[in-house]
Amino acid sequence: MPSDEERGVTRVVVGAGDLTFADVEAVARAGAAVELAADAVERMARSRVHVEAAARGGRPVYGVNTGFGALANTRIPAGARALLQQSLLRSHAAGMGPPVAREVVRGMLLLRAAALARGYSGVRPLVVQRLLDLLNAGITPYVPFHGSLGASGDLVPLAHACLCLTGEGWVLGEDGGPAPAADALTRAGLEPLRLEAKEGLSLLNGTEGMLAMLVLACLDAERLFRTADAVCAMSVEALLGTDRPFQPELHELRPHPGQARSAANLARLLAGSPIVASHRQSEHAVQDAYSLRCHPQVVGAARDVLDFAATVARRELAAAVDNPVVLPDGRLESTGNFHGQALAFACDFLAIAAAQVGAIAERRVDRLLDATRSQGLPAFLAPQPGVNSGLMMAQYTAVALVADSRRLAVPASVDSLPTSGLQEDLNSMGWSAACKLRETLTNLARLLAVEAVCAAHGLDLRAPMQPAPGTGAMRDLLRTRIPGPGPDRFLAPDLAVAAELIQSGALLRAAEAAVGPLL
Repeated sequence: MPSDEERGVTRVVVGAGDLTFADVEAVARAGAAVELAADAVERMARSRVHVEAAARGGRPVYGVNTGFGALANTRIPAGARALLQQSLLRSHAAGMGPPVAREVVRGMLLLRAAALARGYSGVRPLVVQRLLDLLNAGITPYVPFHGSLGASGDLVPLAHACLCLTGEGWVLGEDGGPAPAADALTRAGLEPLRLEAKEGLSLLNGTEGMLAMLVLACLDAERLFRTADAVCAMSVEALLGTDRPFQPELHELRPHPGQARSAANLARLLAGSPIVASHRQSEHAVQDAYSLRCHPQVVGAARDVLDFAATVARRELAAAVDNPVVLPDGRLESTGNFHGQALAFACDFLAIAAAQVGAIAERRVDRLLDATRSQGLPAFLAPQPGVNSGLMMAQYTAVALVADSRRLAVPASVDSLPTSGLQEDLNSMGWSAACKLRETLTNLARLLAVEAVCAAHGLDLRAPMQPAPGTGAMRDLLRTRIPGPGPDRFLAPDLAVAAELIQSGALLRAAEAAVGPLL
């Protein structure tokens, strides 16, 4: 995963090597400038020669002089082959629903440009340059949410995105709704692109929609899993837990790398804690509940799943995904490399892991609020329980989020339906898997926000004992925006503030400023 320094990318060169996660985040989220490498222009020009030769020849070549999908055996006369490519974008831009997030669409455009720039698709360099022009002009196509099956590439989303290049279709308007693409191109001084042989097909036959979502999800999950360690440390202190299960010699006995990293984070965050030291010899400190003691084993396992998902994403970032592909010797060969099964599995697995990280956080929330298990804290962390309900209902919200994440953890990748007259008879459903992964991570951030609010209240109620430097820094940051224990108040704004501090990384940065970077 990129460091904070690596994430400060302001300019990305496409076609000069494999893109990094930091590159994708910089363009998708921060609006970094993009440019096309000179080497990529030369590679694409060489492969374009072979496509033009195939277009002039008599041998049937899929998508060059034939129809698509179940129409692959339909020959297209020479005079209609340019229209074939434009017609493909029009017919495949058939999505429905609300717009896909701007960051996903920008990531998708960047990644499709990078795949084409490898020189195995046979498109003109101008096509890739126009994709980059859209990004640099800040034009975001309006891509409806529903339509991709993640098999023959993200056909419908890419069709909506790339139809804009030709001056047709929609862009994302200032009000968040669809606006005419032609008007946006005119304002940006961009001429509509006239597609030639194979170019419409090459724009669509990619996995870049689900890949963009997976890359961004990996970045978010990495930050949230570290945040989960930090917030857990707050709860351990608030519940008078012990730090003994987090010592490195115990985790060397079971050498899972993610587990060791989470345990090391907890040990670092709890080091020097006056609260932990105050009850080290207490009877209840012999063995804490699973939600405290086994946090490294649960979140560590999720970290290992994240490592797997990131590996899959990096492989796809290095891929030339298209069908057919143009080999260096001039052959145009059909492939199945557009099939998104690898990405679908990775997204589903990471969603399962993220759901479980949220589930263990909710169990700590429940323990913090239950006076029979919270080691002396008042019921629901209310100074006057009964008159006040305290944070009782925050746990209801946490339970609802856990239930939703468990629904989202049901794999999409085993739920294929056939399409295109049974030519495409097993689809990956990778787009669906990636979309629900993003929802699960949003739920996780909110669950950690609930835990952070509850744990901070618990730490306040342990006064005059003080927390460790890292946990105290998080509590103090929360207190700049959220009041501590007291009479009942409108709770939703407090939870929203905590969620924003977690999603922005501010809460994690507060802890790391006190104890150093977490693993």
